Formats: sequence, C-alpha cells, structure tokens
Amino acid sequence: MLKNVLVLIPSERLIRPVVDGAISLAVSHASFLRAISVGYEITSLGFPVDVGGAAVAAVFEIERERALARANAALAVFETEARYAGIAYNSRAMASVPADAAAAVIASARLHDLTIVLQPEPDRQTYDNVMPQEILFESGGPVLFVPYVHKGPLEAKRIGIAWDGSRLAARALRDAAPFLTRATAITIISINERAPAEASAKAVSAHLARYGVTVRIQQMDADHAEIQPSILSIAADDSLDLIVMGGYGHSRLQERILGGVTRDMLQSMTVPTLMSH
Repeated sequence: MLKNVLVLIPSERLIRPVVDGAISLAVSHASFLRAISVGYEITSLGFPVDVGGAAVAAVFEIERERALARANAALAVFETEARYAGIAYNSRAMASVPADAAAAVIASARLHDLTIVLQPEPDRQTYDNVMPQEILFESGGPVLFVPYVHKGPLEAKRIGIAWDGSRLAARALRDAAPFLTRATAITIISINERAPAEASAKAVSAHLARYGVTVRIQQMDADHAEIQPSILSIAADDSLDLIVMGGYGHSRLQERILGGVTRDMLQSMTVPTLMSH
C-alpha cells in the first residue's frame, strides 16, 4: 500500500511532470503526499580580502533568501494543484547547501513508502539533477522517476518488469506490489536470462499470475549496450505506463557510480520508471 508518499519538487527545473504525476498517484491510491522543495545555496561566492565579516554574512543571507524564494515558488504550484485535487498533503520549503539538503531529504524518504522524483536532465548543471540519484542510493526504498517529457496524470495499468533474477530486481518487484495489484497487463522483460529455474522469467510469470492479471514474457538476447534500448523498444511496443527495475550501482571514493543500464535509463527514459537499490 502507498499510504505515505514523498515527492521532491525541483526549484531549478520543470515541476509539472512530478507535480501532475505525484498528485494523480495520491488520488488513485488515497495516499498522504508530502512535498519537499530545496533552494540550493551557493557555497563558492568569492569576496575581496578586505571585505568585512558583516558584509559577507549579509551576502550569504541574501543568497539564502533567494534560495528559499525559489523553493516556495515551486511549492506554490504544487499546493494549488493539491488543494484542487482534494488530497491530504503537507509541504516544506528548504534553503540549504547541497550536502545538508541531501541528508534531510534522504532522511524523510526513509519514512515513506515511495519517493517520486524528476528524471535527471544531462544538459542541465543543477543539483536538482543530483538529488534523485542520492535518494536512490541512500533512502532504502523505491524511487519513481518521472521523465521530464511526461505530461498529465500517471496511470500504471500496463507495467513492464525488467527481470534478471538478481537481488535488486527482486527488491524492485516487491516494491512495485502496490502497482502490480492494480495492473491490467504485465510484461516480463527478460534479456540474456541467466537466472536459475526457481527465479526464471517463467517462474515470475506464475508468481504474478496470482495477482489475477494477464502476464506475458518478452525474452531476447542483446549486447550490453543494447539492453536499455531494447527495454524502451518493448515499452513502446506494449504501450507500457510503468517500468520496474533494479537500480544498479555502487559507491567508490565517495562517488555514486551507476551501472550502465541504470545510467542509460536515467538519461533516456521515455516511461515512468520505478527503481530500487
């Protein structure tokens, strides 16, 4: 069940895709929706050596106020739509340096059944692109990425499951249960299957059939570079509303290193995608 849902509203990017998607999801699942927006404070302001401490403090205070204003402006759009939809919600605007903001948002995400974020946009230099990845790695729960080209409500009637039998794929499958119980059709996308019989695509199909939904299997072999395009091709052919997959990656020297398929999906997704790490 999706009783408590968190949505991160960007302050420096498009907001309608996540606002419309999150509110429609809250309506359909009768969820309480908490919205957070962060205005990121600049930490690398340069000052002449003869500038006094009071002047520096005043500049940083102005920067904080501007950051908070950006967050409040983003939340104003969300709150208008949330009131119109009649959902239960609350919201919080923050002004913070990126590291502190990430810690606060991740802590909140750990208490929610699902976190909704906007797909990162490679050509934009903003921490709004980094925060979703931090939440995926550190929240301990499912993250729903909404494509920045998405328009309108989010309906998850036709669902695709990227399945390879791994722990992360299994985690994503379980986290997607609130969506699977409402689906009208499920496609199991199995590429280069190497899973044992007990966790094969056929076994998953039998498991999901107990939800009372039509399940089909799409199996194929593909080079590693073609896996993500193949998933999106199947999504288009089957008119999928949602893709479910593990979010692969690891931390190395304090950097988040995404797995190739996960990275490619975040860069080029055309369908809302639920990931679990």
